[in-house]
Amino acid sequence: MTKTMLRPRWILALLLALLVAAAFALLGRWQLERAIASGEVVERTTETVQPLAEAVPPDGPPREAATGQLVTVDGSFLPGDEQLISDRFNGGASGFWVVSRFITADDAANIAVARGWAPTERAAAAAIDEFAAAPAGQAQTLTGRFVPSEAPVVPDETRDPHTQTTVSTAALINEWRDFTDQSVYAGYIVDTDAAAGLARIDSPAPVSDASINWLNIFYALEWAVFAGFAVFLWYRLARDAWEREQEQAAIAAAEAV
Repeated sequence: MTKTMLRPRWILALLLALLVAAAFALLGRWQLERAIASGEVVERTTETVQPLAEAVPPDGPPREAATGQLVTVDGSFLPGDEQLISDRFNGGASGFWVVSRFITADDAANIAVARGWAPTERAAAAAIDEFAAAPAGQAQTLTGRFVPSEAPVVPDETRDPHTQTTVSTAALINEWRDFTDQSVYAGYIVDTDAAAGLARIDSPAPVSDASINWLNIFYALEWAVFAGFAVFLWYRLARDAWEREQEQAAIAAAEAV
């Protein structure tokens, strides 16, 4: 059988099989590199304070990189546009957020700001009354963590239908006074400094998760199997040719007798 495999046609066939196997191996390596690349943790600079307009533009979905980013923005709160957000946990305790409407100074865009947490609805309502009584147009610089807008949730039948449990931009603009077609950020800012009468909202830095892409690894294994099969196919064809020659030689010998 070795003599059969050393014939020029089978040597050329072997070279072709090795070439195909090498191509499959390269494809498998590419899939493996993709699996490794997708599992790498990309370091994000969320704790470096950036201007809000640079981190995320208004009137559009925020970039994924903007999630959890510390931002700063100049502007003023609009008294009277405060909302109570129920069922918000802070340090493991359930309570209420007070969310206010903020108008940015540079582009006059609207953004919701979570100003603090209260353990009881009465304490949160007292803070809302205090914010509503504040004079309008007081310029200030706000620093906090940007969070994308949450999906609105319909309260169950046992609760007030106006109860809000998520900070949804779509729901808030329906509550804001004199809101027409102004620019608005599709998210909100968690203020790093709690307003008077409220506790600071616990807003830790986002954790970067790394997960292995098992689909790419499976494809890489498939290409390795294909590479081995290309060489095996050459061996199987060469062996079949040798076996046919052996059978023909045996038949010729029997006919000669």
